[in-house]
Amino acid sequence: MRILLVEDDRDLGPVIAMGLRNEAYAVDLATTCADAEELLCGNDFDVACLDLGLPDGDGLALLRRLGADPALRRPRRLLVLTARDAVEDRVAGLDAGADDYLVKPFSFQELAARLRALSRRSDVLDAVLHVGDLRLDSAAHRAWRGDEALDLTPREFSMLRYFMHHPGRAVSAEELLEHVWDAQADPFTASVRVILSRLRRKLGEPGPITTVTGVGYVLRESP
Repeated sequence: MRILLVEDDRDLGPVIAMGLRNEAYAVDLATTCADAEELLCGNDFDVACLDLGLPDGDGLALLRRLGADPALRRPRRLLVLTARDAVEDRVAGLDAGADDYLVKPFSFQELAARLRALSRRSDVLDAVLHVGDLRLDSAAHRAWRGDEALDLTPREFSMLRYFMHHPGRAVSAEELLEHVWDAQADPFTASVRVILSRLRRKLGEPGPITTVTGVGYVLRESP
């Protein structure tokens, strides 16, 4: 799952981003409205975590534009992270299009739990996925093939989760870079092939992920 984190606190933002990456999310960090808009013009995000008090504008105005400006790609889910704790502020944020509202200071564990809850609420992101003999629990960050637990790194886990959201469909290397990595990923590296090779070894035989020459990779329900 790819997350856009919009947070202007230069101490807090990197800490939250690191924590989310340790939870196997791909995270892009923006510190201004302008940075966020640039990322939203060219990338598809599953969730945006949006601070409201930004140095170059009000995050609430950006939140409203996400539903009206066709140049901006609206994330599937929107979570407000802000120090504004008045009831009217909460109401304004939710009425502007936010799916959830979390007041600072908050614990990272609560943020992670709310992101899992948003995942369960989404049409395309389920907490527990089943494809063939593969099972993946997003909340517990565990995966199994049959009865055998899989020992996956965060990136391998994230890649498998993306495949399991799109079983039977060819997924290109570019698409994997878009959703499993963040904006800092180099599109010319062999990162996708390296992680995919490791994941395939850990999944064992018969291999459920097959290559479609010139197109990408497919997770088969019946390998």
